[in-house]
Amino acid sequence: MKNLKQANAMLKFSLLIIFVFTLSITFAQKGKVTTALNYKEEGKLDKAITAIEEAIDASNSKTESSISWPRTWEVRGEIYQAIFHSQDDNYLKLHADPLTVAYESYQKAIELDVKNKFSNSLKINMQLLIHDLSNQAETAFNAPNYDKALASFEQIMSIENNSVYKSDAPNAVDTTIIFNAALTAHNASNYDRAIELYKKTASFHYNGARTYDLLTASYLSKPDTAGAIINMQEGLKQYPGNATILIQLINVYLKRNQAKDAMKYLDMAISQDSTNESFHFVRGTLFERLQNMDAAVKCYQKAINLKPDYMEAYFNLGIVYYNRAVKQVDVANAVPSNELQKYEAEKNKANMEFKTALPYLEKAHALNGSDKMTLESLKNVYYRLQMLDQHAEIVEQMKKL
Repeated sequence: MKNLKQANAMLKFSLLIIFVFTLSITFAQKGKVTTALNYKEEGKLDKAITAIEEAIDASNSKTESSISWPRTWEVRGEIYQAIFHSQDDNYLKLHADPLTVAYESYQKAIELDVKNKFSNSLKINMQLLIHDLSNQAETAFNAPNYDKALASFEQIMSIENNSVYKSDAPNAVDTTIIFNAALTAHNASNYDRAIELYKKTASFHYNGARTYDLLTASYLSKPDTAGAIINMQEGLKQYPGNATILIQLINVYLKRNQAKDAMKYLDMAISQDSTNESFHFVRGTLFERLQNMDAAVKCYQKAINLKPDYMEAYFNLGIVYYNRAVKQVDVANAVPSNELQKYEAEKNKANMEFKTALPYLEKAHALNGSDKMTLESLKNVYYRLQMLDQHAEIVEQMKKL
């Protein structure tokens, strides 16, 4: 019995030695974390990095306790943030993207902190990191380095979506960051991501119709015209009669030569603002495409009434009558040569159209004397009406351009 008691005592003593030895290794490894933190506090960031990287060295079997300790990774994040703030170029050269390392370190700390022992300090550190990432994103955006700015915004959004960070306000959404990230993604030509983020922004009604405007721009930049149209139609449901969305939608339909669809939304725009001369002008061009010249003339005249110096409206109005005259010339030329009287009658009809076009073209020329299309049209009208002095004057003007 005595020998058995002695054996048990020896076993307990051996186990105690092993436990103490293991405990001493654990404290030694965690001590490196403390050392790294002390170096950071002393401003010796090169030594701080060396110490903290040794504490997470996976190739070293002795670092197992520090690698799995959440505080190790939190301290690592603090050190790399300190590098970002350093005014010493030598320390700034220690890492090209220290905030990303800090971000990854805090994420690792949260992953390991299953008992939430460090959640309070991690919240504070992540809040500080959001501030740093915001500054970095702004600097990169203005550089411009849109890819880096977007990466910073993505990290901010990831932090703000973390359950530990948002535990105090689980339903809080930072729409400003989402919007800025969308804008940055568009500038980085990452249109799919921009669309995703703008849609999220729009779901919170942030920035009103402006978000739909920018979302449309991302669709068109892909290009995805069909997606742009669907988006604008949704925007009009949210913001009925919004002029910016209406104009964008009209322009898209114009580019697709869908005059009837464009007309529908243009009429809507005019109902919202009947004093906008541009709306009436565009409506006139649509009626021209639909071969309704009488309606086009009324629209151009309305535009001129609203804006007496509207050069383009005068020109288009003149061209309506000019084109009618040209068609009438074709009619006259088709008359058989032995029907001289009929030919003269048809030619006179053409000249009447040229005469009607003339004052509008002359007014357009008076408003913009260097417009080549106006000069060319005037030259032809003067020739047709045998106004040879005016014709010669226009020819000389065209030589100077």
